[in-house]
Amino acid sequence: MSLEVIVGNHQEEVPVPEGWLTALEDAAGDAARLALARAAHDESPLSLLATIEVALVDDATSDRVHRDFMDIEGPTDVITFHHGEIVIGTEVALRQAAEYDEPVGRELLRYLVHGLLHLAGHEDADPDERDQMETAQEAIVAELWAGGLDGRLR
Repeated sequence: MSLEVIVGNHQEEVPVPEGWLTALEDAAGDAARLALARAAHDESPLSLLATIEVALVDDATSDRVHRDFMDIEGPTDVITFHHGEIVIGTEVALRQAAEYDEPVGRELLRYLVHGLLHLAGHEDADPDERDQMETAQEAIVAELWAGGLDGRLR
């Protein structure tokens, strides 16, 4: 699988070192491969995409995208579009990382993996589907983190 992932920081509320963008881009290929191995079905958007763009945004932008495309008010962690765009809320990541005593970089990785799992056909509206998706997500995050990202995303 040849996949180009471009991670761009489009916000100034949460400090995101340039090295984190590179680390997330570097990890995305492995994350996509692992997501496809856990694909919900054979014909997923992820298997067809050559490029994925990841936008790190602030709460105001996340809220706007959430309302415009999902008709849900408020900022959220990650919104995934099947054409290959993943929108990640950095302020949400900062709050969640603090709440769960996690590094912010790991929380951003978690949201990237979550978006890739959506592109692999996973859904999280139903409780059973959400449990399956979270199990896959946490296994992928743990594998990537142990593989060296812990040193690059802190």
